[in-house]
Amino acid sequence: MELSREIETQGVSRKVAADMFGMALRTYQKKVQRVSAGATVRDRTLWQAVLEFLTGRGSASRRELLEEFSRDDPVNVGSVLSDLVASGLVSRTGVGDATVFTMTQESELAAVRRAERRETLAPVVWALVYRSTGMTRAVLRERLAVPDDELGEALAVLEREGRVERSGTGELATYQSSFLELPLDAEHGWEAAVFDHFQAMVRAIGTKVRRRTPRAHAADVTGGATLTFVVDQNHPLREEALGLLRRVRTDVNDLWQRVQAHSVAHGLAEDQTEILFYFGQVVTDSDEE
Repeated sequence: MELSREIETQGVSRKVAADMFGMALRTYQKKVQRVSAGATVRDRTLWQAVLEFLTGRGSASRRELLEEFSRDDPVNVGSVLSDLVASGLVSRTGVGDATVFTMTQESELAAVRRAERRETLAPVVWALVYRSTGMTRAVLRERLAVPDDELGEALAVLEREGRVERSGTGELATYQSSFLELPLDAEHGWEAAVFDHFQAMVRAIGTKVRRRTPRAHAADVTGGATLTFVVDQNHPLREEALGLLRRVRTDVNDLWQRVQAHSVAHGLAEDQTEILFYFGQVVTDSDEE
């Protein structure tokens, strides 16, 4: 909230501010409205006020909360409550006005966070190891800033499942991986997928600049392309444009499977070539701009 206010004080338009936060304008406006100072409690955001009220009470029904913050828009109060529940700070039981919101005990919250971190840490470690020529446990711990026991648990899982290989022991042990595969429907590991995609994009741009070949040519094997398709609900090619991600993902996955199968069956010579391919798609409707 403070950053948003400072940016706008400097004369930056809300549209540009929204872009800086990586949000569509309408989403940004709603977010600012939600966390702006509530009418019921001065000098605090509505989010802070609701959280402090629940902290003091331990629990409260939706009816009690709406009465306590009667001078605020009920929609904003409901949005704050949904946000608190989604963050795990508050739990919700029941339906309608009888719904009871209860503060999550700190010990329970800490346990949940530890469990979530264990499940998401392994894919991130795997991605880091795969994109390096070899990484020690000490370097991994420094890069990720996680407790040593949690890092050790993640590495043990990756070793046991054959996703990374270790050479040496102790702090000087080096971990390597020859492949990285994050299933499309995986419940955990999206952080590693985002990291790997971003790193691929930066690597492609960096390679292009380093080779001093800023111009694109039809025969290029390093580079990228960005195209924007603008369609309405009745455009005859709307579905074809929307299906780009699905079709490219299917084609690329099929090729990857065939390349892997041949490599495993016949092996690879020492003069290997790595082809790092990345792609993405984002769809934005006019009411989000």
